[in-house]
Amino acid sequence: MDWQELTDLTRGQPFVVERVRLAGSGVVVEGRFEPPQLAQLSVEDQVFVAAFVRAHGSIKEMERIFGVSYPTVKSRLKRIAEQLDFVDVDPTPTGADVVERLRRGEISVQEALAELEGS
Repeated sequence: MDWQELTDLTRGQPFVVERVRLAGSGVVVEGRFEPPQLAQLSVEDQVFVAAFVRAHGSIKEMERIFGVSYPTVKSRLKRIAEQLDFVDVDPTPTGADVVERLRRGEISVQEALAELEGS
């Protein structure tokens, strides 16, 4: 069974994977595994996201591929984005991070103090 079949079967309902078998070795792992967020999207949304990536994020190309308008592409991307949690790509540094950067000489004592006071 592939993700598309699983997504069709679950009809958008949340699901948990409890058993994984590694095809090459036959090793089986049991537990509770959350599927990746993209796998939890509908099949149509997965295709849309894949097309967007293949189009290098070009909305103009998405308009051409799907035969829809710019606002339609933007609206669909916004709807899909609302279903996904985003990773904080610029997290607030911890005190240990600041001290380590100071130790490596990447920042001055004054910069370290300012960062520590700001967090």
